[in-house]
Amino acid sequence: MIRWGTLRRAAALFVLLLGSRSADAQGTGPACPPSPAPLSNAQRQAGLRDARDHGFLWRIRKNGVTSHLYGTLHVARRAWMFPGPQVRAALEAAGTLALELDPLDASVQRALAEGMAAHAATLELPAALRARLALRLRAECLSATSLDGFGPEMRVALLSVAAGRRDGLEPTYGIDLYLAGFARSAAKRVVSLETPQEQLQALHMPTPAEALAMVENGLAELEAGRARPMLMRMAQVWADADHDTLMRYDDWCECRTTAADIVSMKRLLDDRNPALAERIDALHAGGAPVFAAVGSLHMIGPLGLPALLAQRGFTVERVEYPR
Repeated sequence: MIRWGTLRRAAALFVLLLGSRSADAQGTGPACPPSPAPLSNAQRQAGLRDARDHGFLWRIRKNGVTSHLYGTLHVARRAWMFPGPQVRAALEAAGTLALELDPLDASVQRALAEGMAAHAATLELPAALRARLALRLRAECLSATSLDGFGPEMRVALLSVAAGRRDGLEPTYGIDLYLAGFARSAAKRVVSLETPQEQLQALHMPTPAEALAMVENGLAELEAGRARPMLMRMAQVWADADHDTLMRYDDWCECRTTAADIVSMKRLLDDRNPALAERIDALHAGGAPVFAAVGSLHMIGPLGLPALLAQRGFTVERVEYPR
């Protein structure tokens, strides 16, 4: 059985990049969470003034240059998106911001949309699963057409992220998105560490049978109310910068309980990390500090980015925040 754990976490990035379509379609009934309003200049200034450090930050040194590695969260509460003093200082010291994918790059958005639409055309769901998806769309205050262009498995993943909106977790406040805007406003270079094609290859299930199984099990978790608490737990671990709990992720995530789970997690995380580490190393070798921001689940264990960068000759030091 293919469990929901893998694509649920990856889905947040797609909501971040293309979420305006679903945001526009959100319902306004009493059971629906309110749509996030644009921030005023005063709110932005207050957010930066009062910001606390969240997430996971490492200082990485090599050849006399100090860069930083930062574990992000792709959906967040509004107060969390503003970088605290130590994260902001690290970002301001860098000449380049490196993200998994730059969410403000129009060519990235276009390639993702085209790739997802092509994949969506390859898989037709049975009528019963289509009906269950339609029910979940209504339950999450989304219109029947708001996820058109996404494959069935990605629709389920995006629905899980939409469920987190009731806990204040919004793609609009995603850390990657804020960092990309902050860097542009400071005239910093912004680069993508991966291509849209690489992300899609990792996120889409490799066979139609596996995609159907993921949809079935993902809907079951949504219908049973299990997806939302797990998303909130991961978000709170990030907000609290709880490194010990993050490193024990496998103990509580319920995401490696079957052979299929293990294969999916390997494809989503471990298989991508060596290329991410290599590209961070190459940017750092340019001689100017880099701020590399990648999803926090890429930081875990001997195959995580801190360990892989240490193997590549970096001195890696975790930055702890005063509380």
